[in-house]
Amino acid sequence: QVQLGESGGGLVQAGGSLRLSCAASRRIFSINYMGWYRQAPGKQREPVAVIFSGGNINYTDSVKGRFTISRDNVKNTVYLQMNSLKPEDTAVYYCKAYAAGSNYWGQGTQVTVSS
Repeated sequence: QVQLGESGGGLVQAGGSLRLSCAASRRIFSINYMGWYRQAPGKQREPVAVIFSGGNINYTDSVKGRFTISRDNVKNTVYLQMNSLKPEDTAVYYCKAYAAGSNYWGQGTQVTVSS
C-alpha cells in the first residue's frame, strides 16, 4: 500500500505561484507513476501532470508551460510547481500513485486563484 499526504494549497491571486507537495509512505522509485489530478466544483476529476518511474512526464494542455512536476526519490516526495496561475486553475488538487495494479489517492488540497 501507499499512503499519500498533500500540502501546499492555498489562496493566491491570478498570476501568482504555488508549490504542492505529495509525500509518499514508501519509496517512490518503485511506484509505476505518480501524478496530480484536480477537481473543480461541478466537474469531473482530471489529470494535470504525471511523472513515470522511468522519468517520462505528461501534462494536460491547459497547464503546459506553467506547471512543472518533479520528484525527489530521497524524500519520497512529488512536487507540482504552479506558476502564472489562473482563476480556472481553482480546484481541489489530488495526488495519485499507481503501484502493483492499484490506485492510491491523497486527501486533496484546495487551490483557489482569485481574479
